[in-house]
Amino acid sequence: IQKLCDRVASSTLLDDRRDAVRALKSLSKKYRLEVGIQAMEHLIHVLQTDRSDSEIIGYALDTLYNVISNDLEEEEQEENSAKQVDDLGSQFTEIFIKQPENVTLLLTLVEEFDFHVRWPGVKLLTSLLKQQGPQVQQIILVSPMGVSRLMDLLADSREVIRNDGVLLLQQLTKSNAAIQKIVAFENAFERLLDIITEEGNSDGGIVVEDCLLLLQNLLKNNNSNQNFFKEGSYIQRMKPWFEVGDDNCGWSAQKVTNLHLMLQLVRVLVSPTNPPGATSSCQKAMFHCGLLQQLCTILMATGVPADILTETINTVSEVIRGCQTNQDYFASVNAPSNPPRPAIVVLLMSMVNERQPFVLRCAVLYCFQCFLYKNQKGQGEIVSTLLPSTIDATGNSVSAGQLLCGGLFSTDSLSNWCAAVALAHALQENATLKEQLLRVQLATSIGNPPVSLLQQCTNILSQGSKVQTRVGLLMLLCTWLSNCSIAVTHFLHNPANVPFLTGQIAENLGEEEQLVQGLCALLLGISIYYNDNSLENYRKEKLKQLIEKRIGRENFIEKLGFISKHELYSRAAQKPQPSFSSPDHMMFDHEFTKLVKELEGVISKAIYKSSEEDKKEEEVKKTLEQHDNIVTHYKKVIREQDQELEELKQRINTLTSQNEQLQATVTQQVSQIQQHKDQYNLLKVQLGKDTQHHNAHGDTFQMNGIQTEEVSKLKEELEEWKNKHELLQGQLKEKDSVIEKLNSSQLEMGTTEQSSQTSKFGGLEHNNELQKELEMLRSQMQLQSAEISKLQMENQKLQVMNTTADPMLGDSGAAAAASSELQGRLEQEIKELKSEVKALSEEKESLKQHLDSSSSTVAILQDEKSKLQREVAESKKEQDDLLVLLADQDQKISALKIKLKDLGVPVEDEDDTESGDQGDEDEDGDEEEQD
Repeated sequence: IQKLCDRVASSTLLDDRRDAVRALKSLSKKYRLEVGIQAMEHLIHVLQTDRSDSEIIGYALDTLYNVISNDLEEEEQEENSAKQVDDLGSQFTEIFIKQPENVTLLLTLVEEFDFHVRWPGVKLLTSLLKQQGPQVQQIILVSPMGVSRLMDLLADSREVIRNDGVLLLQQLTKSNAAIQKIVAFENAFERLLDIITEEGNSDGGIVVEDCLLLLQNLLKNNNSNQNFFKEGSYIQRMKPWFEVGDDNCGWSAQKVTNLHLMLQLVRVLVSPTNPPGATSSCQKAMFHCGLLQQLCTILMATGVPADILTETINTVSEVIRGCQTNQDYFASVNAPSNPPRPAIVVLLMSMVNERQPFVLRCAVLYCFQCFLYKNQKGQGEIVSTLLPSTIDATGNSVSAGQLLCGGLFSTDSLSNWCAAVALAHALQENATLKEQLLRVQLATSIGNPPVSLLQQCTNILSQGSKVQTRVGLLMLLCTWLSNCSIAVTHFLHNPANVPFLTGQIAENLGEEEQLVQGLCALLLGISIYYNDNSLENYRKEKLKQLIEKRIGRENFIEKLGFISKHELYSRAAQKPQPSFSSPDHMMFDHEFTKLVKELEGVISKAIYKSSEEDKKEEEVKKTLEQHDNIVTHYKKVIREQDQELEELKQRINTLTSQNEQLQATVTQQVSQIQQHKDQYNLLKVQLGKDTQHHNAHGDTFQMNGIQTEEVSKLKEELEEWKNKHELLQGQLKEKDSVIEKLNSSQLEMGTTEQSSQTSKFGGLEHNNELQKELEMLRSQMQLQSAEISKLQMENQKLQVMNTTADPMLGDSGAAAAASSELQGRLEQEIKELKSEVKALSEEKESLKQHLDSSSSTVAILQDEKSKLQREVAESKKEQDDLLVLLADQDQKISALKIKLKDLGVPVEDEDDTESGDQGDEDEDGDEEEQD
């Protein structure tokens, strides 16, 4: 080995170095320690310097793999030396990664496409990660594009490299959330699911198993990746995994393993330990894509292996847990039997059947618990099957309630425990059902009167059955009586119950019985804490005196503490799923441990309280309830007022929108008026051109001369036109007076509007715009009157022309023609003037109507505003009165709380948030008053 190392270090020819490295490779398996110590440095140097020759690089990588990897040695070594082997591989790995550049160099070599370089590089990197995972992960994480380079292995067309790439990524992603996120965002989910599909889903080989293990690494306890998996619609791609045929016999071991991992992957996404929001969204996605339906098909299929069936039940349990839609669907699933039976009933049959495997019975119990978790509808359906009115008298079909009762009173202690816990879950946090279950009557034997379910439970307790049975029944009774005074009264009504409990607690028994003693103490404590003192012989004070005499307070508290100190209690408190190594360890339920935590402290305090303190506490509770009712009433009133305010705000918004529409209408009309103005200006320009033409014609007329008769006719016609013109002028003056009246009324309206502009409604500025438009129209009318005066001047000029034309009479024929032409033109001009005056008068009328309509709308809006202001002021006044009353009530409540605290009563600060809400409303009220 030393000679070969010298040849590798000193030979100048590449062939010599290659042969030496090949020889070291052949020796490295047998003489692993020697080759590792002497050759590692030279081999790393070869990797750095001989990059151009893939053959020597491949030999060097293989040699390093043989030195570092424990896989080959583990097959040959015996168990006693396995630890030494692990230490050897770990030491060589530590030497290799001491220089981080070596790992970076290895990442570069893995990028090479040459099979003889890439494959041994992948194996070596995998071995390094197995030996010193966290350190190698950190080096890869900080190296540029380190993880991305390794992701390319999944796309390699050579299956050997791709499959070993999956194994490499398995080691790389172990317990490293940062690398898991990078791998996921490098499209790992898509590639892995493609590989699983190509390999045949659950029918695939070990490659599918490796891909599923990698997917578990990426998703377990990684909320970011779970969300990315759901958002990427990858849950839908899991559905084909669970397609099973009618004939499920003869499954291979690999298929069972694959399906087991697939079910575990589903459970990773809906685990109760995940954030509730993430779990809920995954549960909904599984229902909508049909995955839950597919799992229920496996659940009801025949020939499915027992461990797959058990895992499927556990998976369905977590998919429906706390999700109402999924729970409702599960309740509707029927088993393919004749007649069809609900799946829940079929599963409960397995749970209370002592011949079924223990793990299967645990799974069914978990499924039933998950079905009832936060599902009041399901709880009601289960309890209703026990009530007298709903029991099937024909006996053709067995119900869930009947199965639970049968299990509760069977000879198998495990069935007793499972049925008791299942029934306790049907009553969890549901006071109504606790009261209804008191109505259940059981026929014990022919000829004897029926007894209540509660009485039968206590009867079995007193008969001294197995510890497991008694623990189950005591857990059921504690759940049933907690927070239900009526059930406590029924329990205490049986005169044998209290002596039995005190007798059990007072005895000094062995370790096994200590658990029963603790539960009996808890049940007696619940009977005191939730006692409404309706039974004279079993009032709170009398029960406390009984404990003091028969047991002793300190002894009672000590026995009560046995529960939480028990090892099996601690195990059950860790997770909701009941997982027990053996049936004997099946003692506590997860939900019951929560109840014990909640009640242990309050019962201890209740035992030490005096009767006076109890009375005071009850009085304070009653007072608090009264005050709570008052506060609730006022809250309701405030809510109603808030609704009214919202309605008023909506009305204000509608009025504002109407106002905006009116403003838009006014703007449109203003634009129309502007168009009319433009048309008028055009007409005026045309009229000016025509008057110039007439002046020129008059000059020629004077030059030619006109006969006296024609002139006299013209004078008469001019007189007529003058009269008509005066009439038109009078009409114009009338229109001017109308416009002045409109202006004055508009000014008055403007003054009234200015007084209302101080309110918060505002927004009537369009009236000012109308005033401006009217002023402009007035100026235009003045321009028109100026035009008319110009026409009068022209008439005077014509008269002067006529007087001067008398001595200059000429040719009669020419004069006649000129006069007729002049007459025609004058008639045409007068017609145009008439039509123009008529158009102006119509325009004035339309303006007048528009002003009238706008003034009416303004008046309506002002009335609406004043009404709204009055309503808002009244509501503010009512709210202020209510807030004052609330403040008084708060002061009283706080004083009572102080009294309670002085008396040593624990007071929950639930009303703090309400008082905070009221404070916020007071601040809002102050802000409104300031506004």
